[in-house]
Amino acid sequence: MRAVLQRVNEASVKINDEIVGKIGLGFLILICAMRGDDESNADQLVNKISKLRVFADENRKMNRSLLDVEGRALVVSQFTLAAGTSHGNRPGFSNAAKPEDGKKLYEYFILQLQAAGIPVATGSFGANMKVHLINDGPATFWLDTAHPLLKKH
Repeated sequence: MRAVLQRVNEASVKINDEIVGKIGLGFLILICAMRGDDESNADQLVNKISKLRVFADENRKMNRSLLDVEGRALVVSQFTLAAGTSHGNRPGFSNAAKPEDGKKLYEYFILQLQAAGIPVATGSFGANMKVHLINDGPATFWLDTAHPLLKKH
């Protein structure tokens, strides 16, 4: 699975001009299930995301986790994270999980974040959404369960 985390002061997602998810301090998480991913990949991401120390402590050093700051997560499905751009100018999406598999993993990921003690707001899987955020820093982090550095920790 792939995720892009944006540390935010606030974020919201609209569908048809209606806000369906909104958070204050926390992470906007853009998430994509890749072909061959399963629940263990989602568990790996939840474990990393809940403990990733990228929020400022009293000395303004990145030293606190989402749980430490009692932050929230806005989770938005984003199949374009699977885009292959190495050939030509039009991205290919054959590396993305099939929609039914992607939706199951998206929903499982959300449930696991909640089970880890993180309040979660969401978009809607497969919908055309408008995302608004105030990025804090800006601080943006890329995670991929296929990447060896994520597997070590």
